[in-house]
Amino acid sequence: MIATAYKHSTLASEYDAIVIGSGIGGLSVAALLAKHAAQRVLVLERHYTAGGFTHVFARPGFEWDVGVHYVGRVADSRSRERAAFDHVTEGRLRWQALPEIFDRIRIGELHFDVAAGTERYRDDLRRQFPAERKAIDGYLGAVHAVARASALFWAEKVVPAAIEKLAGSAMRGPFLRYARRTTADVLSDFTTNRELRAILTAQWGNYGLAPGRSSFAMHAIIAHHYLEGAAYPAGGAASIAAAIAPAIERAGGAIVVAAEVAEIVIERDRAVGVRIADGREIRAQTVISDAGAAATFGSLIAPAAASRLRTTRLLQTLEPSMAHLCLYVGMTGPACGGDVAASNLWIHPGLDFDANVARSAADPEAAFPLLFISYPSAKDPTFAARFPDRATAEIVVPAPFGWFEPWANSHWKRRGASYDAFKARLTERLLGEFALAAPEASRRVAYAELSTPLSTRHFANAARGATYGTSATPARFLSRTIGPRTPIRGLFLTGTDACSEGVTGALFGGILAASAILGRNLLGEMNRPANARAAARTRRPPR
Repeated sequence: MIATAYKHSTLASEYDAIVIGSGIGGLSVAALLAKHAAQRVLVLERHYTAGGFTHVFARPGFEWDVGVHYVGRVADSRSRERAAFDHVTEGRLRWQALPEIFDRIRIGELHFDVAAGTERYRDDLRRQFPAERKAIDGYLGAVHAVARASALFWAEKVVPAAIEKLAGSAMRGPFLRYARRTTADVLSDFTTNRELRAILTAQWGNYGLAPGRSSFAMHAIIAHHYLEGAAYPAGGAASIAAAIAPAIERAGGAIVVAAEVAEIVIERDRAVGVRIADGREIRAQTVISDAGAAATFGSLIAPAAASRLRTTRLLQTLEPSMAHLCLYVGMTGPACGGDVAASNLWIHPGLDFDANVARSAADPEAAFPLLFISYPSAKDPTFAARFPDRATAEIVVPAPFGWFEPWANSHWKRRGASYDAFKARLTERLLGEFALAAPEASRRVAYAELSTPLSTRHFANAARGATYGTSATPARFLSRTIGPRTPIRGLFLTGTDACSEGVTGALFGGILAASAILGRNLLGEMNRPANARAAARTRRPPR
């Protein structure tokens, strides 16, 4: 049990820090403050289960994750990603490596299997596109350049003001050289081959924006993240939150669910606590929001206070990321085998991904712009023992919130017959696509349930059902409003809007937030030997 329901909790009137939201960004910053500064941290979650997009949900005989499909670089015990996960979970989280071929791309008749390892990936691309060797090498060089430049870009967001003033532009410059351009624009520097460009960007669903609009820096971060393969948490996505929680609780903190924060309390331009929806006020010297920048300044801060902030106005110029549908499929039979495999499927109707998105947005009956098919049961080595003779699949599709505007003011489970009929039609179409992509698995289907952008908004409080927080456009990275620090003293952001998109991006958002709060380079400390980390720990900072 990692969380307690608010109505059953005995809470203090004051904590060292309060975290709003229990996604991996919220849990990681809480764990780091507990581990490195012995702080008592209260994590408040509006949903009835903790974990944010790392939580799972169950139906009789089945269980699905809602946002963790695979994580890059954690199978390598020497990587900084693995070091970060091991640190916040104190080594309790186990990883199951995906197969060597972990992504399969299908674009009409064009197929490409993505294998782990930079050189294997390079060789496979060269084999399929022998006339494009120079373009492939140039592209991979740019991906690695962005990965190198990103460290200084994120560090600049937490360094002391004096360093930022002196060297901030130099720290940001190399990254922004790529971030200010779209993915399609940068690719045009290397090749005009439409098929190669499509293969290189076919996994754009991992950051939620097609190449004509996404920042190349975001594309490169994700591409680099998966170059050496991927893994999945043993025990399912919920094991991530379960592995982080003990560090929070050991220091006297707590994770409380069904606890909706109505407002961040601000006095004399400083955050001093939160007000729960039932009117109760809990104080803290630090408040950290894992609700996203838009929700934090748009609904958690009193309008009078928010309206005075330039940040609020600037955030209104940034757009939320894509929304999505997810069909959760339960099947009879073995957890892995046949079509049910640990590798993912990326299926596109055509080479022009931006045009595919535009057609779908304009007409819900048009071809889906992308289908991502994942089999959690095949990835998790514990699934078969926990759910004998059962298997699961998830079919994820980008879907604009606009499709669901007619029901935007309705309530969960009471959205009306027209909404139910629309969902039934989408479910039917997705099951049809599943039958084409995985005919053997589709014959085993025993259960199917569809989530929509309204589901995401309801459970995650995500603006317009945004999957990844702020959209991965060039404007996101050029904006100085996205990062862990805010203009309100004592208030910080964590999660994807403190760093970048995805599970690991949210984790590093937590590390950046904790570094900013404590005035320490925690990422650097994580990579030091254990005895050096122990010596670096400090007592709880004075009030």
